[in-house]
Amino acid sequence: MKTFSTYGPVNPEKNYVVSRTEELSDFIKRVKQGRYIVIFAPRQTGKTTFFQWALESLSSDTTEIYFPIELNFEVYEDYSAPDFYNALYRRICKEITRVFQKRGILPSEALTQFLENTTLTDHVAMMEFFEQFGEFLGDERFVLIIDEFDGIPRDAVSGFLRSLRNIYVHGSMRQCPYSVSIVGVKNIAQLNLDRSISPFNIQDEFTLPNFTLEQVRELLAQYTDEVGQPFAPEVIESIHRQTAGQPFLVNRFAQILTEEMDIPKTDTLTMTHFSKAHAEILEERNTNLTHLVTNIRRDPRFKNILMEIVSYERGVRFSLRQEIISELATYGVIARGADDRCEIINPIYHYCILQTFRPIVNGLEKDYFPEETDFPDYLTPTEQINMELLLDNFRDFIARVGFRILQVPETPKEFVGQDLLYAYLDQFVSLIRGVMYLEVQTGRGRMDLVIFHNGQKYIVETKIWEGQRRYEAAKRQLAAYLKLEGMNEGYYVVFDHRAEPEPRAETETIDGLTIRSYVIPVIQETPSQQT
Repeated sequence: MKTFSTYGPVNPEKNYVVSRTEELSDFIKRVKQGRYIVIFAPRQTGKTTFFQWALESLSSDTTEIYFPIELNFEVYEDYSAPDFYNALYRRICKEITRVFQKRGILPSEALTQFLENTTLTDHVAMMEFFEQFGEFLGDERFVLIIDEFDGIPRDAVSGFLRSLRNIYVHGSMRQCPYSVSIVGVKNIAQLNLDRSISPFNIQDEFTLPNFTLEQVRELLAQYTDEVGQPFAPEVIESIHRQTAGQPFLVNRFAQILTEEMDIPKTDTLTMTHFSKAHAEILEERNTNLTHLVTNIRRDPRFKNILMEIVSYERGVRFSLRQEIISELATYGVIARGADDRCEIINPIYHYCILQTFRPIVNGLEKDYFPEETDFPDYLTPTEQINMELLLDNFRDFIARVGFRILQVPETPKEFVGQDLLYAYLDQFVSLIRGVMYLEVQTGRGRMDLVIFHNGQKYIVETKIWEGQRRYEAAKRQLAAYLKLEGMNEGYYVVFDHRAEPEPRAETETIDGLTIRSYVIPVIQETPSQQT
């Protein structure tokens, strides 16, 4: 029986796979046109498997003869430039030998002697090597794919790129390398910072996208066809919505559901199962989310820009010319939205960002509820959550603590309201053994907290006040989302940071659905700062 893989390249004989037919065809087309390509593909997006398929496709091409090899610069980061070129040459020779072995033939004696007698000491020697090696290949086209370009030593970057540029600019149909594809996570952004040394046309950027909804369906259908256990349609849609098709996370969801939860294979995988799997992913230390947290902690500036993105619908302009934006994009944390603003890639990442930057203790936990009440008071006799009473108390809690919310550690004051609401509900849901996660509809600004308890689903949307028009529009958006989810009521909490806030608590009927809205003032200054 095949399995869902979350490590290393996938093997179609052992694993369920997404074919990526269109993406592969697009990439191969560019290679055959002799393009020098910049590839944007963060870790764990399936790029290793993708490149293996590309190499196999080029190797098996019967209309034209390609000589493709793949290099990985990850291990060279601490090398000096001379040591890098020396080690690189040994790796190139091994890859050349591997291609001949795969073909079942031996290289010519002349080529063997050439490879044995050549050394690389710098970028000029590398350029001359490629030129001479191209003569041995004749009409064959040498294709080079470089993964983990970040690993190239800093003092080798400029010369390496200048050599490629020289080959590209002065080349012909027999240029060697005929096509180069460079993949990285961070330093890839350097390739176009200095157009005087970059051989890469911005039009030749290639992005390896996350899985589409249809590709997630394709992947999970392979399991169903083999085992017979179906996924409820809403489960497939929820997996895609929570992961935005991120390959590792999609496969991890499937692993938990099909291998780790001991669900009888005769049972349909339902939203109840999905909720349990989702809760496990949010709390586990899998490699994808560990990489995410490591990356967003690399630079202290990341915190403010990410919190700005997740908190305000007006958002932050997406521009790869901005170093912070470029780094977060190449780490796979943010992407360009439809309106050219930054968006968090998926709700799971959104959740992890909030968890990473929120304080372990905010100092106000004991003030969440009046002394005469406790968490069980917000459950009905039928064990349903009385959300209106629970949120009324949260509003009153903010008023009770007043300026003390400004003393919450490690939390900028413009984000403290949302952070406290999240912490408040998270503690409540944990104590009643429910599940809470995020549904981020636009990747920024509006954040829907989805709570599951006792077979019931509750949705709380939260935002920061950005004007009356956006306040009213968001209620209509929430109503549309509730209708999509088949629910009759929802809750909307807005934090008002203005000098003269307008507190509100109102219940309305919109398109036949009940919306309970709150506008909660947030203190901006301590008493000593007020005039």
